[in-house]
Amino acid sequence: MKKVITIAGSNSEKSINKSLISYTANLLEKVEVVSIDLNDYVLPIYGADFEAENGIPTAIKRLNDLFDTADGFMVSLAEHNGSYAAVFKNTLDWLSRVNMKVWREKPMLLMATSPGSRGGATVLESARAYFPFMGAKITDTFSLPNFYDNFKDGKVIDTNLEKEMKEKVRKYSNEL
Repeated sequence: MKKVITIAGSNSEKSINKSLISYTANLLEKVEVVSIDLNDYVLPIYGADFEAENGIPTAIKRLNDLFDTADGFMVSLAEHNGSYAAVFKNTLDWLSRVNMKVWREKPMLLMATSPGSRGGATVLESARAYFPFMGAKITDTFSLPNFYDNFKDGKVIDTNLEKEMKEKVRKYSNEL
């Protein structure tokens, strides 16, 4: 059975990106889904001096080993001031110290959502441009605008957005 790792790029317990990634993962069929909560990987802020003195944190070694088992990734990014949330960027920086191809040349469905009408479009554009250098084979992207209007009771309620999401999940599944 294929294994898909899901990550919401946020450490908020009430993250809307966690809600979106959970919904999306439930659309997958015949795969094992492993959901990563960044709160389970508490890390120091990356710095070359820290790494030289202390080495790679054990939490990153565990996460890196888990990434080695993945057949694909689904990532939903929180947008903070137009960029990645600090917790996600820090985790990515640490992971790249172990394996620069963080995403292992595996298929990725890349998503974002926000309360606003752009739905995290800025961070999504940034990740779409950058992640392939880190080994992501992005099959597609999905932006859910106006989260609180378009997502209720654990699902996307706008029929056009739901149809678009299901098509992108189908395309992603075919790449696994």
